[in-house]
Amino acid sequence: MNDVVADPWNALSSPTRRRVYGRVAAGPCSVTEIARELPISRPAVSQHLKVLLDAGLVDVRNQGRERLYQPRAEGLAGLRRELEEYWSQMLATFKDIAEESYDAGGE
Repeated sequence: MNDVVADPWNALSSPTRRRVYGRVAAGPCSVTEIARELPISRPAVSQHLKVLLDAGLVDVRNQGRERLYQPRAEGLAGLRRELEEYWSQMLATFKDIAEESYDAGGE
């Protein structure tokens, strides 16, 4: 098994990979089910799923002869934390700029 985890931001940078992830997020599914719903081949779906697996965004389990992919519960948590940090910083910066503009107006 590969110990190097891919960057989830990079993993979701591909529009096709986001569509694959969206299908997995809708419920456990196989490569065949995903390929049936998207205009890409099964080998391409498998490659996209491998990237999502390496990034910790999905899990896979065997069910009979099929491998079912499902979203990893904590997969998006890191991305969400980063987005919240960016949002908080942006709001703090906006507040500082607004206050500086108000102070410069003589008030």
